[in-house]
Amino acid sequence: MNQSEKARLLNLESEIHKRVIGQDEAVTAVSDAIIRSRGGLGNEKRPIGSFMFLGPSGVGKTELAKALAAELFDSEENIVRIDMSEYMESHSVSRLIGAPPGYVGYEEGGQLTEAIRRRPYSVILFDEIEKAHPQVFNVLLQLLDEGRLTDGRGRTVDFKNTVVIMTSNLGSEIIMKGVETTGQVDEQVKEQVMEIVKKSFKPEFLNRMDDIIVFSPLSEKELKEIVKLQMGEVIKVIKKRYPGSEVEMTEAAIEGIIKAGYSIAYGARPMRRYIEKTVVTEITKSIIGGVMKEKSKIKIGYEDGKIEVKITDN
Repeated sequence: MNQSEKARLLNLESEIHKRVIGQDEAVTAVSDAIIRSRGGLGNEKRPIGSFMFLGPSGVGKTELAKALAAELFDSEENIVRIDMSEYMESHSVSRLIGAPPGYVGYEEGGQLTEAIRRRPYSVILFDEIEKAHPQVFNVLLQLLDEGRLTDGRGRTVDFKNTVVIMTSNLGSEIIMKGVETTGQVDEQVKEQVMEIVKKSFKPEFLNRMDDIIVFSPLSEKELKEIVKLQMGEVIKVIKKRYPGSEVEMTEAAIEGIIKAGYSIAYGARPMRRYIEKTVVTEITKSIIGGVMKEKSKIKIGYEDGKIEVKITDN
């Protein structure tokens, strides 16, 4: 391991924290497990890390997976996402690793094995893992245990340079109810969630995980931080095109975005879409209409229940 790789590992947690808001326990657990593995004390044949993420939608599970791909493998494009609701039948195993010779789909290869054969350094995200057929779990057990799979063509595909993440919404109602009662996900809530998990998955499968992590719903303070982070991405694009421009956002606008964009069912995810539909759309119209100048000042406010974007010359 060279010096830059060592520095990357040691800075992994702090770098992920810049992107993933409000899930300190999850970020620390994942970072520590990966450091143990890459530091030479893990099983070199198995994947770098294997985790199960539990919790409601839109709280940072996918964002943490993307952040890991960016930090470990240089790009969040190095993520293979597989929707396990498409693997509920016994025959769906062939879609995962490829059909054997003489069967339909043999030439195409498997969705999982082909992706990793082409990009061996990847984060693999299995969404809604609880929906997978038992025969699919047999394949995943082999992946986690041996770090390799044989595809339909008889080729061995190596998974030792991957991070495996499985997400599940099991226990989400208990988590939400627990937060309503105590304001946080306490140990009692976690124990209740783990009881559901233990009833849903075989012990040998759960024992292959480096960690099973419960994600908490986001607080109002954390939601505000996420809005600022998302708006920071928009501002970065504006500044790149108009280096002399200024962007100001009121506290009322931040609260308005949360009010309109946050959803208990979908978490913080819809806030990004709301920013796109309002702020980004209005600024884009100003650019096309010639209103936006090199040194324009953009003020984003919230009036009469909607986002207001005002652009003036500086």
